[in-house]
Amino acid sequence: MNYNILIGGAAGQGMDTLAAVFEKLLKRKGFQIFTVRDYMSRIRGGHNFIQVRFGTERLYSHCDELDGIIALNAETIELHIGRLKSEGFAIADEDVIYEDKRLLKLPLKKAAKDLGNARVSGSVAIGAVLRIFGIEPEGVENVFKEIFHGDAAELNISAVKKGFTLTAGKFAAVPKDKDTSILINGNEATALGVLAAGCKFYSAYPMTPSTSIMNYLAGKMTDAEIVVEQAEDEIAAVNMAIGASYAGARAMTGTSGGGFSLMVEALGLAGMMEVPLVIADVQRPGPVTGLPTRTEQSDLKFVISASHGEFPRMVIALKNPEDAFRQTIRAFELAEKYQIPVILLSDQFLADTTVTTAPFDFSKIELNGSGISPRVIPGRQEGVTVMADSDEHDEYGHITESAEVRIRQMDKRMHKLELMKKEIQEPDFMGEENCEVLLLAWGSTWGPVKAAIELLNRDGGKKYGALVFGDIWPLPVKQLKQKAENAKYLINVEQNATGQLASLVSEATGIFCNASILKYDGRAMNADYIYSRAKESEQANV
Repeated sequence: MNYNILIGGAAGQGMDTLAAVFEKLLKRKGFQIFTVRDYMSRIRGGHNFIQVRFGTERLYSHCDELDGIIALNAETIELHIGRLKSEGFAIADEDVIYEDKRLLKLPLKKAAKDLGNARVSGSVAIGAVLRIFGIEPEGVENVFKEIFHGDAAELNISAVKKGFTLTAGKFAAVPKDKDTSILINGNEATALGVLAAGCKFYSAYPMTPSTSIMNYLAGKMTDAEIVVEQAEDEIAAVNMAIGASYAGARAMTGTSGGGFSLMVEALGLAGMMEVPLVIADVQRPGPVTGLPTRTEQSDLKFVISASHGEFPRMVIALKNPEDAFRQTIRAFELAEKYQIPVILLSDQFLADTTVTTAPFDFSKIELNGSGISPRVIPGRQEGVTVMADSDEHDEYGHITESAEVRIRQMDKRMHKLELMKKEIQEPDFMGEENCEVLLLAWGSTWGPVKAAIELLNRDGGKKYGALVFGDIWPLPVKQLKQKAENAKYLINVEQNATGQLASLVSEATGIFCNASILKYDGRAMNADYIYSRAKESEQANV
């Protein structure tokens, strides 16, 4: 059994804090968590909401139907009451003018004022919800004291306990196991991977939704002995990272699609200089400013071909927080081994979604750093000058216009692609081995696709399977060809308008998808969406 609670209101009403308290308390009680955030690009006003899904089994996706709503304003009720289950509940202040038998109008603001601060009305609501689910508030003290200090913590603790007295039990939410998990989002996991890989320099210009990687690392500068530099723009950020890498430090930069656009020429510089570089592109809808706080998977073909000319690079799409941690470490290893840029593709959905997962095992990290050819670091060998240039050059770094040298150097660089193919990881397969319908997806859709495949196969009709790509350039094709040969129907599942993975697959293999499940409204795709579209496609092609 799992439950889905929506906390909604205007920006500035404290939803992030409420959700953080709620999910941390649930996690410490032993529940599994999957929290998604939907927020507008504004500091005050508008409508934002956070969905906290919790249960006894691991959760892979958010869902549409709601078991409960915590409405910090009337607009939240009006916008979301249609998604509320018939046996669900909604909590709002007693001054909300709306009638529905499921709506509990409680004296949230009055209770908060009686405690001495009207701003803790949200904490009163959290207490009311805990009572509805039969979850005792013990432990809320520790959670609030991690977020607030002194009187503010005590006030919020009192507010939760007061809210607990305002409602009665409705559900019996009982955790299955003791708390052994960690609560983390994609950007935090990526940042942990940066630290675990031994990165010593991170430069970036703030750009949603990548900024929290930089913020996390900046908070660890002293303990982790890493330099974090907020550059004046993305051009400066990527060139700083290239310079740090040239000087011998493991270096990285992060941005979103618009910032990556500015980094394109420097990406080619790293390719020409054969300098290791890791870049995180945390995608959002474009072009230009687009939807700054929303999600999309529209940069795939761009990053594969970004910058003029030809040079090897690797592109890895991150699937979930644990994968983000592991693949970030691997990105540094591959960048250093092959002396290439490695691009990590994430997105707002993965960046901001909080989940419970098993603690990361740092003991399994292997840092090799073997070079594809001898690499000399400036200042490491007395009397040796290490030359690097954006012009074509020979193996000693001397600029050349020789046709013979150009061919030799291009062949040397491009040969890395063939070597890299030996290290490419095949996509994750999930579902029925001898599937009739095969879904193709990549990156952060991993969880929703996994949950959708379970729903589709539970129906007992056609057999469904899915391949979800992480390594995406060079494209691994072995398992793809095997599964596609047996499947009767292929559907690509992507958060973009043009089916970029499907295009890449057909270009590389000649395999064409029969249908597409695409979403490009800026809102994250979930298992319900994939399930319903797959069923529609199945019925249309019986």
